[in-house]
Amino acid sequence: MGRAYQNKKESMAKTAGQKTKIYSRYGKELYVCAKNGGFDPEGNLALRQMISKAKKDQVPAHVIERAIEKARGGGGEDYESARYEGFGPGGCMVIADCLTDNGKRTFTQVRQAFVKNHAKLGGPGTAGHMFDHQAVFVFAGDDEDAILEMLIMADVDVTDVELDDGMISVYAPHTEFFKVKTALTAELPADTDYVMEEITFVPQTMTKITDAEEIEQFEQFYAALEDCDDVQNIYHNAELPEEA
Repeated sequence: MGRAYQNKKESMAKTAGQKTKIYSRYGKELYVCAKNGGFDPEGNLALRQMISKAKKDQVPAHVIERAIEKARGGGGEDYESARYEGFGPGGCMVIADCLTDNGKRTFTQVRQAFVKNHAKLGGPGTAGHMFDHQAVFVFAGDDEDAILEMLIMADVDVTDVELDDGMISVYAPHTEFFKVKTALTAELPADTDYVMEEITFVPQTMTKITDAEEIEQFEQFYAALEDCDDVQNIYHNAELPEEA
């Protein structure tokens, strides 16, 4: 499958404005998780995982607590999921997952990001069929066979386990996320640092973009999608030169 975590575009904040966007996105995710599954992380696995992910991305505790308290208070925003698919510069495939309280606004913003940046918005399924909805865990290690055997013994439905440059990548159907997490937690050292532990869309094939103009167009397109307040996650199969 290739090193999925390397294809994940870093959106960690370097400016106050970027941090605000990241905090807002996590706030929405946490709010939805708490509202839909309960406010106690011990009984709401999705919320517990989202809190862990937020902390790893250095989201302050008060942002996390405020989102959960907002959900506890009832009322508030009523977010719904929206997914947009299409083709980016260079012919790559793109999926943009959104949480929105105004579908018309979100569609307009996403459409403009496509139209103004040499990309083409398609209908449902346009790009999704070229991605696998997977649970992905990446951590340092040197024995992928032992990890695979351990997961099989734990009755986990594993898709693949890879070893590359001292990093082990575990792929499983998205429905197996918490079973994989539980098995790894039980067997790996407590201080294991996960480079990646999330449910994501893993591209089945990559599209190399080598033309300088198309690389610049892709970067501008990606930035335009990130600037959309309702866009939570962007998945793509573009493979850019490392220096790009």
